[in-house]
Amino acid sequence: MPVFDHLGITVDDVPRGIAQFDPILQALGFDRTDTDTSVSWWKDGETELILMPPREQGTGPHVHGRVGWQHLAFAVDSRAEVDRLHDIALAAGWTAVRDPKIYPRFSERYYASFVEDDNGIRIEFMHNPPRDAE
Repeated sequence: MPVFDHLGITVDDVPRGIAQFDPILQALGFDRTDTDTSVSWWKDGETELILMPPREQGTGPHVHGRVGWQHLAFAVDSRAEVDRLHDIALAAGWTAVRDPKIYPRFSERYYASFVEDDNGIRIEFMHNPPRDAE
């Protein structure tokens, strides 16, 4: 059983959210399912990420650092994959918060980038191989 089953994210504009999330999630191997008011992406029939409209308009965007959402980190197999996903995100309209680089405060192996969408939703692409994999 996966530890992470699903994550629901409310966005101001679902079609815009699809345009921003879909290229990234497709690149990560997720399959997309659309419904009347929301969209979801599935990985291996298990883990799901869902975008849905707000119950009340005008309540966003989220502000990073306030109570609530911090970020979601996607662990990937290489630094090149971090770079590739970062570029895909920028092409899909995400804003670079931090370009790909090593984060020695975590470890000398920790390589990551951070991007944010129009709703203040922040994601990270990270590669942190075990010591014996170097």
